[in-house]
Amino acid sequence: MGRVIAIANQKGGVGKTTTSINLSAALAEREKKVLVIDTDPQGNTTSGFGLDKNELENSIYELMIGECSIEDAIQKNVVENLDGVDIIPSNVNLAAVEIELIDADQKEFILREAISKVKDNYDFIIIDCPPSLSMLTVNAMTTANTVLVPIQCEYYALEGLSQLVHTVNLVRDRLNPELEMEGVVFTMFDSRTNLSLQVVENVKEHIQENVYKTIIPRNIRLAEAPSYGLPINIYEPKSAGAEAYRLLADEVIERKFD
Repeated sequence: MGRVIAIANQKGGVGKTTTSINLSAALAEREKKVLVIDTDPQGNTTSGFGLDKNELENSIYELMIGECSIEDAIQKNVVENLDGVDIIPSNVNLAAVEIELIDADQKEFILREAISKVKDNYDFIIIDCPPSLSMLTVNAMTTANTVLVPIQCEYYALEGLSQLVHTVNLVRDRLNPELEMEGVVFTMFDSRTNLSLQVVENVKEHIQENVYKTIIPRNIRLAEAPSYGLPINIYEPKSAGAEAYRLLADEVIERKFD
């Protein structure tokens, strides 16, 4: 049965989408079968895998409102020259889903119910969450086993982290008793600045959660890759960014949960 990891942080621009795309591709490179679920109406994970988000026949939106099956929503082997990455894509239509489902029963569990049909087909399911604590994020957390939090190495890094941990605890208490914190991964680390080093030390002092050893560097190739619709390990396999996500994938594979 696949491990379901929600990649969440209500702060925008911290590397959630970059991590969703590149961790998934690095896991596939390690011969893991991966399903990526884009639950952000911006659809950046979708386009980051080279799909045209404006030309989707079926997406997470149609799946959640019951207009298509999970099998119809999944696009298979979306990375050229790399087997093992499937995706449920997203686009701006998803922004309307909260209104569509306002009177729905058990609306916090729609995604979990859908994913249960295919969960055993994958080693990992990676859910890219929107930058808000919305119903979509709650759906991701009721579906997930763990929550991975990317934190940008900047002055306000800790801002909002306690709120996110509070949300994870609430979801665990009320909706998903299995939910655990996967941990924190630092992103956009610039070794030339004292600030990045201070942020890492500061966060480690203030949180009790697991902190991944791998730190994702600020890397121009990582920033370029999405515009080519490719993960970093295909776009620039020898770059520092590609190597960092391989190391993160190895750490994620090694982590054991009860």
